[in-house]
Amino acid sequence: MRTTERLILRPFQDTDLDAWAALNSDPDVMRYIGGPLTRAESDREAAGINAGWEAERFGFLAIERAADGAFLGAGGLSREVWYPDTLEVGWRLAREYWGHGYASEAAAHWLAYGFTELKLPRINSVTDTPNERSIAVMRRLGMTFDHTADLDFDGESFNATIYSMTAEAFHVI
Repeated sequence: MRTTERLILRPFQDTDLDAWAALNSDPDVMRYIGGPLTRAESDREAAGINAGWEAERFGFLAIERAADGAFLGAGGLSREVWYPDTLEVGWRLAREYWGHGYASEAAAHWLAYGFTELKLPRINSVTDTPNERSIAVMRRLGMTFDHTADLDFDGESFNATIYSMTAEAFHVI
C-alpha cells in the first residue's frame, strides 16, 4: 500500500470489483482505451493487475479516497507493447471523480516512485490524440510533448499523443 495526501494506492480487493466493473463498462471512461469491458474482462484485468504488481513491484493499483474509502479507479506504471523499454504512467477513474485532481495526484506519486525507487531514466504517458483531459493531466505533471504516432491496440490502430519526462527533468521540479 502507498499513500498520497488524499489517496490510498493499493492492490485490488474483492470489494472493489463491482465499482471497477461499473467504471470499465462506462463508454465515457473507456472511450479512448478500447471501449467498454464485460464484467468477466474487468475481473480478469483486476486479477492481472494484482499479479503484475506482486511479480514486478510496478503496475496499476486501485485508487481509494482516504477520507471515506471510496473506490475511485486505478493508476500506476505499466509496460506496454508499443514502448517496451520505457514504463508508462496512466490512470483510469470513474467519471464522477474526474476534475478533482485525483488522477494528477496519483500519477505524480507514480512518477516519483518510478524515478526515485525504480531508478527509471524516463517515463512516458500515451493517450489517444483527441483525449484532451489526459493530455491536460500530463501537462500538469510537468511532462513534455514527445511525439505522435499511429499505434496498435488489440488489432486496431489509433493516433496517439505521447508525453514524457526524464529523471533529470523530474529531479529539477
